[in-house]
Amino acid sequence: MSSHNNSSSSANDPRQPSAAKPYAPPMVLPQDLPVDYAGFIAVIFGVAGVMFRYKLCSWLAIIFCAQSLTNMRNIENDLKQVSMASMFAIMGLVTNYLGPTRPSAQTQK
Repeated sequence: MSSHNNSSSSANDPRQPSAAKPYAPPMVLPQDLPVDYAGFIAVIFGVAGVMFRYKLCSWLAIIFCAQSLTNMRNIENDLKQVSMASMFAIMGLVTNYLGPTRPSAQTQK
């Protein structure tokens, strides 16, 4: 029923198992790694959330921090950037939700 015969197929196999080597990924220097755009965007949104008191920017900074944290390649440099962005995002959320309210645009006379 089966047309495969192990003895005849191994004799005709052109592959050489003795020449096989395990894959070793090439070494990449930290300065040659691609830019972490999610970390950069997280810093921008975090600063905008703190300075302009936009809740949406602070929440987006948290999301981009999480994305940058999961895709981290260079632990030393990326961790500094992610921690700075998360601090800005947390400061923005704390000032937006727990800080003093903005003065309203309408004033009573």
